[in-house]
Amino acid sequence: MVADAVIYHPTITHYLKFVSTTVGRDKLLRTLQYFARFYAWYLLRTNATKTAIQPWETMKKQFGLVRKVLRAGKNVEHFKAAALAADNKTMDPVLRYTAVGRQLGYAGYLSMDLLTLLDATGIKKSSNAKRLQQEAYRFWAAGITFSIVGQLYTLWQLKKREEKVDRKEGEGVVEGKRIAKERAASRLQLTSDLCDITVPLSALAWVNFDDGIVGLAGTVSSLLGVYSQWNKTA
Repeated sequence: MVADAVIYHPTITHYLKFVSTTVGRDKLLRTLQYFARFYAWYLLRTNATKTAIQPWETMKKQFGLVRKVLRAGKNVEHFKAAALAADNKTMDPVLRYTAVGRQLGYAGYLSMDLLTLLDATGIKKSSNAKRLQQEAYRFWAAGITFSIVGQLYTLWQLKKREEKVDRKEGEGVVEGKRIAKERAASRLQLTSDLCDITVPLSALAWVNFDDGIVGLAGTVSSLLGVYSQWNKTA
């Protein structure tokens, strides 16, 4: 009876739905990858032994490789999303342009990343792998920048909408709740983007972030991604 209660518990059903999605598995792996990056840096800074650091370095590299394999071909999804956003003439022009820029940035990142897959897995080494990975980071930085601009604009628009709401009326109360929900989602995405942008900026040496900052920021954005995907699969 106890086993049945556990097996058929709604949380277990929700968990199975979550891990059945590629995004769900990727977010979990990403959390572990970036935490390992942070913790390896922490151990190094506290003069831990190489034996203590090595498992975390290995986790960081191997989970990063697994994620690279899992996202192979995902660039097509972002190219399609960019096309759909470009065709959506009813969308606010600023949000439409930032959406297109974001999706093309991610599509470019994943396309360049895909070209380094054979080298990363050791199947076929390429002298261009390092250059292609740098190009991938440039596309990623561009995509995140468009996303940040889009979220800032969204928050500004929500503030303007809220100023017009009359909370003394029933419709105004409903609109106020809708705005609060949209603002929370936008702030969550903005926080995630600000954390994520540390990765390409550091990789391109545009900003001197160490592995501690990048690892911690990546862990936070990954946990936010887990939270969002968990809610989507509810």
